[in-house]
Amino acid sequence: MSFIERIRDGARSLYPRIVFPESGDSRVIAAASAIAKSGMARPVLVLKRDDAIPLAERGIETVVCDENDLSPLEQAHQLVSAGSADACVAGAVYTTAEVLRSALRQVGLAPGVSIASSAFYMVLRRNGAGGEEVVTFTDCAVVPYPAAGDLADIAIAAAADRSRIVGDVPRVALLSFSTLGSATGPSVDMVREALSLIKARAPGLVVDGELQGDAALTPLVAARKSPSSPVGGKANVLVFPSLDAGNISYKLVQRLGGATAIGPILQGFARPVADLSRGADIEDIINVAAIAALQSNRR
Repeated sequence: MSFIERIRDGARSLYPRIVFPESGDSRVIAAASAIAKSGMARPVLVLKRDDAIPLAERGIETVVCDENDLSPLEQAHQLVSAGSADACVAGAVYTTAEVLRSALRQVGLAPGVSIASSAFYMVLRRNGAGGEEVVTFTDCAVVPYPAAGDLADIAIAAAADRSRIVGDVPRVALLSFSTLGSATGPSVDMVREALSLIKARAPGLVVDGELQGDAALTPLVAARKSPSSPVGGKANVLVFPSLDAGNISYKLVQRLGGATAIGPILQGFARPVADLSRGADIEDIINVAAIAALQSNRR
């Protein structure tokens, strides 16, 4: 079973109520219809009053915006905040800034988290048994230049979500141009401080840094550069020291390495809220909805 099949199957086992506020977009309507037919989730469309009758006839649950000043996006996020929906998926029409502002106002951050962030789930093709490898890249879309505390929030949130979404044990590498003291600089110091904060806040998390990319991912290199590292050569969560590094890296791996990039997946919120790319197609919307469903599983 492929990663995409697994996340859709996992969402189906939870059967959450997912709200979509962009009911005027044909891609969203098609994705919601496909989700409903597959039994992956219970889609809910937030409608403007004039749209209620024709869309209700499609057999999908609908909520009509009330008469207050809330936008459909804010209404959807309010439903999530109140527990009336398990997750919200938006961004096909709304910008990332609009999604984030509304989510911060209406849903808020998880306890102990000071900043929202994002991750991409990079699905890499591998020859041999299994055929796929999934690596979490964070943050690639939200926080431009994180401080040490921000980086700690990003790493802990990404690890928690990976457990829910991929279902394996997170092994977190804080990336740098230095490996365990091989170089110095302000960004290296920041990564080292972030590691100390993570160990204090999440002592059970398997994490190390600072590590260069090859030391984090390649066992032979790790054996030379970081033989004592608990994640050297086997990291599955890569935490980048800046948005420059994260965004550039995921796009290079996607375009040159042929990886499938699923995301951006928002993390750090009190309840699941998703942000689509405005270029998302129907399959992208379904996949992000599946991940949002898995994020709602707090067991």
